[in-house]
Amino acid sequence: MSIREALEQRELETLAPQAAKSAASRGRLRPEPEDDVRPAFQHDRDRIIHSKAFRRLKHKTQVFFAPAGDHYRTRLTHTLEVSQIARTIAKVLRLHEELTESIALGHDLGHTPFGHAGERVLDSLVPGGFRHYEQSLRIGDVLDHDGRGLNLTWEVRDGIGRHSKGKKGSPVGLDPAKRSATLEGQIMRVADLIAYVNHDIDDAVRAGVLNEADLPSAAVGVLGSTSSARIARMVKDVVTETSEGGLTDIRMSDAVLEATLAMRAFLFDAVYENETATAEFRKATGILGGLWEKVRERPAEFLDGRIIETEGLDAAARDFLAGMTDRYAVNLFEQLFIPKPWVGPQRDL
Repeated sequence: MSIREALEQRELETLAPQAAKSAASRGRLRPEPEDDVRPAFQHDRDRIIHSKAFRRLKHKTQVFFAPAGDHYRTRLTHTLEVSQIARTIAKVLRLHEELTESIALGHDLGHTPFGHAGERVLDSLVPGGFRHYEQSLRIGDVLDHDGRGLNLTWEVRDGIGRHSKGKKGSPVGLDPAKRSATLEGQIMRVADLIAYVNHDIDDAVRAGVLNEADLPSAAVGVLGSTSSARIARMVKDVVTETSEGGLTDIRMSDAVLEATLAMRAFLFDAVYENETATAEFRKATGILGGLWEKVRERPAEFLDGRIIETEGLDAAARDFLAGMTDRYAVNLFEQLFIPKPWVGPQRDL
């Protein structure tokens, strides 16, 4: 028995019957030999962490563009907080922690520069629209590792592809045909909401955009008055309700779900669509729109010729822009559109 097989056997002995099991994975898009040491989902987690797309998340916006303070979240720190919450829930329920973690770490790999503002801009530019979870899958399937992709397992891909909720989508209670096929993927969906609702409040208060006293009192009464209290309340509710439901699906109580959604709705009004907080994002339209036109005019200089040949110019431009960090997009825009002072030879008069 190899080390991997021993670990797979341990999963069978310790995890809940409803948990996904590495040895029972539906496999990868492209078959490959199993690792001698790491079961499939652990191998996926390591591939995601070592990918270029994961490293770029540290310079992609969460809520506030290029914040000067050291303590504001970026897309990377958001991802790590989601992963921590998701693993906590999975551990209590005896579900597969490493599958849950892999989905959490990979769920935003395809996010654009400038946060959701950038996603809206690309959605308007790209024929057929743009959705960051689809781009996350594309990175795993095609783009990373010099066009070879990460070749992730079906279960990780399923969780990534079904995590997005939008402005009004519920984290739980979905029709079975629309939710993740694994409980681990369903955990990631709810952990994502728990994380951003709470850390975005924290960042907005730090930025002076939001006063904690303005939070909806009914929701605060249910969830708590601090970020840690709210997270603890939400996590405990998820594991309690899911356990009492027999682990058929991931659940929240009506009271906690209603309070959580009320808090999210408040954040959209007070922060995500707040004129002060989003003032800089309005410039993202001009930056990404200008870059979209320019790189398509000069494809040989900027775009992947293999993608142009197989999928067309628009697909190559989409992949290039979506992969940018905030600062790379700004710097390239300055390089292409902002005139620089002429420094010629100095001659004595």
